[in-house]
Amino acid sequence: MNVETLMTHNPKTCGPGDTLDRPAQLMWDNDCGCVPVVDEQRRPIGMVTDRDICMCAYTQGLPLAGLRVSMAMSRAVVSCSVAESVATAERRMRKYQIHRLPVVDRAGGLVGVLSLNDIAREAMRERVAGNETRPVSDKEIAATLGTICSRPVSLPTLSASA
Repeated sequence: MNVETLMTHNPKTCGPGDTLDRPAQLMWDNDCGCVPVVDEQRRPIGMVTDRDICMCAYTQGLPLAGLRVSMAMSRAVVSCSVAESVATAERRMRKYQIHRLPVVDRAGGLVGVLSLNDIAREAMRERVAGNETRPVSDKEIAATLGTICSRPVSLPTLSASA
């Protein structure tokens, strides 16, 4: 099974110059906890989470409309391709201790987001259906979640697949 099968297609995005109220509104409207930050060519250059927004607002003591996305976003982007296997993407999440991967096309443009939640939901569907040859096992999902919840690793600064 490849990433394109499970990813969220055409995710909402923001730019580094947007104010933090933009991704906050996108998260509220689309029931998500993360928004990819893209450049003019729609290449992912960062990610901003609900936690990033809260901590930036708290530490700066300013309203969201007074803060730029660039102040809160993570600049370490680890991505995957649409054709990559779900198992490979899941291993990348574990290696870099991240919940979500921006999914890029051959030109590096953002086309989706794959989350550990997407993988876990599919594993549950497959389990209920009696499919014992799931692309990612329950043990692998648990190991990835356990790794994500442990001490963070230092992420490389990159914008292509790792």
